[in-house]
Amino acid sequence: MRGFQGESFGPGSVSTMTKHFPGGGPQRDGEDPHFAYGREQVYPGGQFELHLTPFEKVFAAGGRQIMPYYGMPVGTEYEEVGFGFNKSVLTGLLRERFGFDGIVCTDWGLITDNEIMGQPFPARAWGVEHLTPAERMQKILDAGADQFGGEACVDLLLELVASGAVSEARLDVSARRLLREKFALGLFENPYVDAAAADAIVGSAEFRAAGEDAQRRSIAVLSNGGALPFTAGARLYVEGIDATVAGAYGQVVATPGEADLAILRLQAPYEQRATMFENFFHAGSLDFAPEVIAHVAEVAASVPTVVDVFLDRPAILAPIVEAADAVVADWGVSPAALLDVLSGAAPAQGRLPFDVPRSMAAVEASRPDVPFDTADPLFRFGHGLSL
Repeated sequence: MRGFQGESFGPGSVSTMTKHFPGGGPQRDGEDPHFAYGREQVYPGGQFELHLTPFEKVFAAGGRQIMPYYGMPVGTEYEEVGFGFNKSVLTGLLRERFGFDGIVCTDWGLITDNEIMGQPFPARAWGVEHLTPAERMQKILDAGADQFGGEACVDLLLELVASGAVSEARLDVSARRLLREKFALGLFENPYVDAAAADAIVGSAEFRAAGEDAQRRSIAVLSNGGALPFTAGARLYVEGIDATVAGAYGQVVATPGEADLAILRLQAPYEQRATMFENFFHAGSLDFAPEVIAHVAEVAASVPTVVDVFLDRPAILAPIVEAADAVVADWGVSPAALLDVLSGAAPAQGRLPFDVPRSMAAVEASRPDVPFDTADPLFRFGHGLSL
């Protein structure tokens, strides 16, 4: 946030929006509140306050904008409606307790039904599904929000004002916040950017090098039976890595039987859902499919094997660790960054940002609002080996 806004807020800044208030982690059964089956946010461990900690630091550092989440709190002192409609959260907690007078923009699509990727999706009006679109808009304004994310229903707002349901004075409060931000950024005096200059700054060699270095430093070696680092020029069998890239580190071969080392890249598992949009959110079981585990075991039976897993979710890695000589975790890195670490050209420095559970049973028994609550994890938060 400081990197975008700078030491002081002004014409050289990018105003940042922090989301999702008041924390989006504790979803019932780990489901996503973009969808009705994931609308409930629950706190069986009584840890609502813990999830506010990052926002307290944002406010202290000068955060300018907040986006509340889709979820609706269940079993707390707060109204059981989605956070974008929730006056007890947006006014009582955000505005009054934390003193936040910046811009509040709702998450997308709270008011009207729409179509996403060719499929109809209802408004994410959790807890207020029974209200009309106009009544939802009125409730959002009464809750304390300033902008309706992803909506184009200007006619509803005009009708609310014309009927007297929403006063012009209420609109002035939000308009003042939005215009104040634009004036502070100097957008009325200088509304255009220099695209060529922006590309030269964001895409500078220095920034690209820093990004590549961050990728290498993030890679976490979770287990290593001696295959890492591998020797330069080794015969490599690779899956999920372009052979041209791998060829800079060794001799790429066509089968595991010809190789000195196999390197397999996997994606953390997720369940296929009914629509393409749902499948962007990677939900459901964290267990690898039996055929994936069998394939890793088959390759590992013929050659020392390194498995790299893109851990966008804390996958159940126990069967992979049992089969492979080494297991590595990444969170979105290039093949070259990965091979730099596996070959020893760059040091292994990454550490796990969460526990890796030992089983789905442990996941299902854990409380969604309590950190590090899975029993006997396979790898603990902060785990990572050096090479």
